[in-house]
Amino acid sequence: MLTLPPKVTARAFERLAEIGAAEDGKALRVAVEGGGCSGFQYEIALDEAKDDDMILQGNGQSVIIDSISLPFLADAEIDFTDELIGARFVINNPNATSSCGCGTSFSM
Repeated sequence: MLTLPPKVTARAFERLAEIGAAEDGKALRVAVEGGGCSGFQYEIALDEAKDDDMILQGNGQSVIIDSISLPFLADAEIDFTDELIGARFVINNPNATSSCGCGTSFSM
């Protein structure tokens, strides 16, 4: 079965440009770690790329994913949302069988 790397929306790349991530030599790191209320949790931070990272680029910006997290994020979408509850990067992950209310924790 073919798995595709995550997609990054234009909104997410635009937000990275707004905050000047590339100008500071940073990219948006999206990682999956054990923990959270549902078993796995997303870690999202500005960071520098490492040798084993997959780099997704658009609008002069980069999103980086480490090789361990990549299988958990196959076919996912990395987006940015600005709602009444706050503005944040979100992961729409078709691999997650359930997630918590905060959207940062999920199970597979």
